[in-house]
Amino acid sequence: MMLAMVLATQAPTALTADISPVRQRYEHCLELAAKDPPAAEKEATSWMLGGGTFLAHQCLGLSYTARDRWSAGAAEFEIAARGADVARDDRAAYFWAQAGNAWLAAKDASKARADLDAALSPHTLVGLQSGEAYLDRARAYVATGDMAAARADLDHAVVEADRDPLAWLLSATLARRTGDLARAKKDIAEALARASDDASVQLEAGNIAAKDGDEAGAKAAWGRAAALQPGSAANKSAIAALAQFDTPNTP
Repeated sequence: MMLAMVLATQAPTALTADISPVRQRYEHCLELAAKDPPAAEKEATSWMLGGGTFLAHQCLGLSYTARDRWSAGAAEFEIAARGADVARDDRAAYFWAQAGNAWLAAKDASKARADLDAALSPHTLVGLQSGEAYLDRARAYVATGDMAAARADLDHAVVEADRDPLAWLLSATLARRTGDLARAKKDIAEALARASDDASVQLEAGNIAAKDGDEAGAKAAWGRAAALQPGSAANKSAIAALAQFDTPNTP
């Protein structure tokens, strides 16, 4: 599980069916974005020059984000979202959510929050898509220091994206940071039930145990994190946390 969410390559179906050739070209471009991002960039650019719609911009955004060009991808998703808004296409909210996610990856929380506001305000996202948007906006709120708003959004996320261990992990982390250990322990248990083999989850389980004065539990969880995903930030943090228990040799 990665803290930066992977952007989906499929958009929700519009209420009105696309004209077949447009839909075929769109699906072809999405397939290229997943398998051959440079080819998708060429296809999307050619499509736009030939009068392509907002769908071409969304595909171009996916080709950028597949190569970690987050700011460029976010800008294309925003163009797609505005175009869909004008066309009264329900995919607009989804494209705003993609833009917000990309701005988070680009470490621009303010732009992410604005786009996620636009994604959530029409209330057209449902289920997992809604939950993931709330989760992303919570991450933006945390980055800008608004913990109360982050808490409210995470409460939505763990209901609507309850299968996503990241929602439970971030909810547990926020609860620990704000001193709600009962909530932290409850939510990290949910994260562990879904992703016990993830170093980030085990690291936070150790952090919560340590905060609760459970040294044995902290050591055990950090030990598991130290054995998982070598070289990751969570793995390194767990190793550093365990080092505090090393006893130096004394003469």
